[in-house]
Amino acid sequence: MRDEETERPAVRDLRHGLGQLVRFGVIQARACAFAVALLAGIGASRLLPPLPVARYDLVLVYGVLLTLVARRVGWETRRDTAVIAVCHVLGLLFELVKVRLGSWSYPEDALTKVAGVPLYGGFMYAAVASYVCRSRRLMRLRYTRYRATATTLVAAAVYLNFLTHHWIPDLRWPLAVAMAAVTAGTRVGFRVGAHRYRMPLAVSFVLIGFFLWVAENAATYAGAWSYPQQLDGWQPVPLTKFGAWSLLISVTFVLVEHLGTARRDRRTARRGHRAGRPEPSPRPHPAPVSDSFKTG
Repeated sequence: MRDEETERPAVRDLRHGLGQLVRFGVIQARACAFAVALLAGIGASRLLPPLPVARYDLVLVYGVLLTLVARRVGWETRRDTAVIAVCHVLGLLFELVKVRLGSWSYPEDALTKVAGVPLYGGFMYAAVASYVCRSRRLMRLRYTRYRATATTLVAAAVYLNFLTHHWIPDLRWPLAVAMAAVTAGTRVGFRVGAHRYRMPLAVSFVLIGFFLWVAENAATYAGAWSYPQQLDGWQPVPLTKFGAWSLLISVTFVLVEHLGTARRDRRTARRGHRAGRPEPSPRPHPAPVSDSFKTG
């Protein structure tokens, strides 16, 4: 009888934990909706019969239509669309350099290829931005002890290093150490159901990087692009790309946070103006601090 009584809380906790895990999985699936739809479209394009239109051109049209649909059905907000557009442009710049240097290639012909890069290539990075934006809203992400300036500087250095390491020494590992240092003590809080949880921000980068590496394997298998070793037949993406994605996700994270904070500050200022707040005193005073990252 005692054993049954002592087991009940454990069973209840297990049931609650499994329920939360399922809820978390559902939220993640919703956050990945744009990325999954994009990857599914790329995969489906390989099954089409021969058409007078190049496959890469069709994928570009599909990506544009998918973006419009995502905005229409509420997957993305206006701010999300702006962030996704910025990441698309940064992704295309990244692709132009990498493809020219032979890091990977798009072997098929298309009208919408520029310097060997199809314009749909930026959608890969846009899909990552969509995931970050959706997660931010769906899980109500909040950060404690976030060092905005330091994290931004390291993230910018990460982006530049992936472009410049072909000419100067690769600083990937020193930058990984720097990122771990500037995010030490930073926690990301997220909501699942009625409960809030926290984890180190650096750990979230690693976890997202792993799943992006898994997605990259699926994308190359679907023919989205090909690494040199995959031109004669598909092979798994090297595990080193897992580390690269764990670093690159910081770039998207910084963009989402900066653009989101700027928009929230403007919205707050407009509300204050409409509410008829009195004009500030001409006496000098410290600038207001954004409440985006509370130190709790």
